[in-house]
Amino acid sequence: MHAPRSAQPISNKPKKDPTNETGAKPLKNPLLTLLADSLLWRLLRENLRAQAPRYLLAVAAMTVVAGATASVAWIMQDIVDSMTMPGGRSRVLWVAGAVAGIFTIKGLATYVQSISLTRAGNQIVARQQIRIYDKLLAQGVGFFNITESSDLLTRVTVSAQKARAVIDTIVTSFVRDFLTLAALIGVMFYRQPLLAAVSLLIGPLAILVVRQLLKHVRAIMEMEIASMAEIIKVIQETATGIKVVKAFGLEDRMARRMHGAVRQVEARANAMARLEAVTSPMMDTLSGFAIAGVVALSALELAGDTATTPGALMSFVTALLMAYEPAKRLSRMRVSIEGGMVGVRMMFTLLDRPDTMPAPAAPRPLPAGPRDISFDKVSFGYGADAPVIQDLTLHCTAGQTTALVGPSGGGKSTLLNMILRLYDPDAGQICISGVDLRDMTLDTARAQVSYVGQDTFLFSDTVLENIRLGQPKAIEADVIAAAQAANADGFISALPQGYATQVGENGAFLSGGQRQRIAIARAILRDSPILLLDEATSALDANTEALVQDALARLTQGRTTVVIAHRLSTILDADRICVIDGGRLVEHGTATTLLAQDGLFRRLYDQQFRGQAPSADQP
Repeated sequence: MHAPRSAQPISNKPKKDPTNETGAKPLKNPLLTLLADSLLWRLLRENLRAQAPRYLLAVAAMTVVAGATASVAWIMQDIVDSMTMPGGRSRVLWVAGAVAGIFTIKGLATYVQSISLTRAGNQIVARQQIRIYDKLLAQGVGFFNITESSDLLTRVTVSAQKARAVIDTIVTSFVRDFLTLAALIGVMFYRQPLLAAVSLLIGPLAILVVRQLLKHVRAIMEMEIASMAEIIKVIQETATGIKVVKAFGLEDRMARRMHGAVRQVEARANAMARLEAVTSPMMDTLSGFAIAGVVALSALELAGDTATTPGALMSFVTALLMAYEPAKRLSRMRVSIEGGMVGVRMMFTLLDRPDTMPAPAAPRPLPAGPRDISFDKVSFGYGADAPVIQDLTLHCTAGQTTALVGPSGGGKSTLLNMILRLYDPDAGQICISGVDLRDMTLDTARAQVSYVGQDTFLFSDTVLENIRLGQPKAIEADVIAAAQAANADGFISALPQGYATQVGENGAFLSGGQRQRIAIARAILRDSPILLLDEATSALDANTEALVQDALARLTQGRTTVVIAHRLSTILDADRICVIDGGRLVEHGTATTLLAQDGLFRRLYDQQFRGQAPSADQP
């Protein structure tokens, strides 16, 4: 038994954190609290390992930067004392050389750090975008029916960038800023222990303020990303539906939608900026009070302690001032990470989604010989809607043409989609040469089929490459032969660059009939044992249709062909006609047999040919 899979919309709702399900109190240490986030830990585990050499190099460079920064504060005592203390001038040149060396080393280390982080970050973005796209390809058509393309674009672009931003923030804050701050605090305590203890009183106050900010960050970021997706959606609908927009005068309507979405992004970005910016004046104010207190105490210290030199005090003050920037970045770290984690959650929600078209554990090979198709008690419905196909049993004989006819909405195109395994049945099975489609790989199943649909899609590429999609390794001569068989070579040769002509987005530079003939040529080149035609000649004029019908007649020889046609004149010569109504097979037989009955096919035939005398080749 094969359990049916139904596509479900993607949810952005964050999952309950399994690390805190025991009821234990949350971890207080900021580092441990961050790592306790299972999603964040997963992000680091999956990406840091892959980029270990680059990040190790960056960490080494950051360590050097931190050491050089602390050395600047340390050497301030030698600078001041060498210029103010008696006998110190002999050391001026040595001190000057040391300062130059420190800044040179710091500059080189900063360069190495920047290059290493950039390359690692770019690789992470590329890897995540590839993973997301591969996951999309593993989904069935039903997934794309219920998921807007703007949402998918947001996940591919924004989510991958957010993943990189979170990792960069963690690496730079936990390594560069933390080490720099620790080294500077070490200098402060070595030079002036009492003053250093006083200056550190601002830390707990800053942590309390940041915790209050974190409560608002996630909600704002989720709304901002949703608004960005709406912008992408409006642009897509404008580009693809521009004819409708112009024909119905919808410019003002579309402009209002775009303006509203842009204003929402602006407002939420401003709100996020306000939250991030609060930390700067907060740290400025607290640091100002701390520095003022330190200055007052240092004056007393210098006046009352003859062992304290001006250089030692200057070294302490320099370390205190230099510690301000890394301390400020560390205080904003949690805000930045929490904002980025919204995009990371979106990314992992998609990556964790089970494939709707899973590969079988033990694929079955197809036996040699011609291919027949059988539907055995198949039922199928789109989501929670009423079934489109109901308990249908149908056999398409190998090497023969089976035509599917009936009222619109009866399920004919759905049957073809299931042969292509774009959908799996909810019940029953569909077999090719006795093998269930779900028991063979997707590549094996789809290699058996050539398809031409009524909605022709062309990629933004040349005519040659659009035809060659049917057989990527085909030589140009084979492509031209297929185009000739589809009666497409004439108009292709008349194009400005012939087969090298760009067709534009979805074939925008070609007419509907031309696009359809390219699609037919693509199917001819594929040369599969099964041919599926869904209104394949619907966009052709009468003269071109006759020529293409001749080509299709030659193409169908020896192949198992399933054709859908509303114009019954095109399928009267089919070996078998199956009448589908309401998802059920209600009649089947040859045209002569069905016309002799007073059934649905006869009524459809009479409606189309009412008032017309049958031609000599019609029954």
